[in-house]
Amino acid sequence: MTAWEVFAVKYADRNARTRRDSFLLADNHDQPHAMDYFIWVLRRNDEILLVDTGYDKEEGDRRGRPVRMEPGEALAPLGISPEDVSTVIVTHLHYDHAGGLRHFPNATIHLQAAEMAYATGPCMCHGTLQAPFTADHVCEAVQRLYSGKLVFHEGEGEVREGVTVHRIGGHSRGLQAVRVLTEAGWMCLASDAAHYYENFLESKAFPIVVDLQEMLDGFGTIRRLASSDKLVIPGHDPLVRTLFPSAGPDHIIRLDRGPLKAPDR
Repeated sequence: MTAWEVFAVKYADRNARTRRDSFLLADNHDQPHAMDYFIWVLRRNDEILLVDTGYDKEEGDRRGRPVRMEPGEALAPLGISPEDVSTVIVTHLHYDHAGGLRHFPNATIHLQAAEMAYATGPCMCHGTLQAPFTADHVCEAVQRLYSGKLVFHEGEGEVREGVTVHRIGGHSRGLQAVRVLTEAGWMCLASDAAHYYENFLESKAFPIVVDLQEMLDGFGTIRRLASSDKLVIPGHDPLVRTLFPSAGPDHIIRLDRGPLKAPDR
């Protein structure tokens, strides 16, 4: 089985945060705690898979969370044009993971059926649960469904040889992690199953949660999906840029060859 190259692409950050924004029952809750925003690229020969789309300037302005670069601009150094992307794995439909779908008009998206049901169901009557979603992004996913460009997964599913998806839940009903075969071993792109290394290494829950038990159980699942803890890639941790080597431009990090050092426990 041929291994995949994997890149994390940073397109935004939010540094005016504290630990209370990242951990339930946080210690040192007023201590600053920065967040990076990534999308991920899987590449094997001429084949490209995109994991999540990030969000664009319009969404960033609406939420007061500006982007450093648009998704297409961020991908350009890898020679990727948004119009040429044919497959996007959407880990979940929160604005910062599906907010750029419209910029990839030719892509078929892979999504958990539970996520579509959640994002379009009665849970969205509650403002707190609705807050991380934007209706236009959910409607874009529905449009892909009706145009034959959406593949649903129920729990576990294979997207390509060496690339599988696994429903985790917790943070969102249909949140899925991506398992990918790399030169360094099986890697788990955790997305928001673990925003930070500290979440899964120390079993600390993130405050945006729909099912706390699923979130806590999910920390064990993502660790089992990877060959080792050092190959679990959290969704928003700035440490990723320290632990893994740059792939040229500072905002692109190469993951598939493994980290320069392991995360601290």
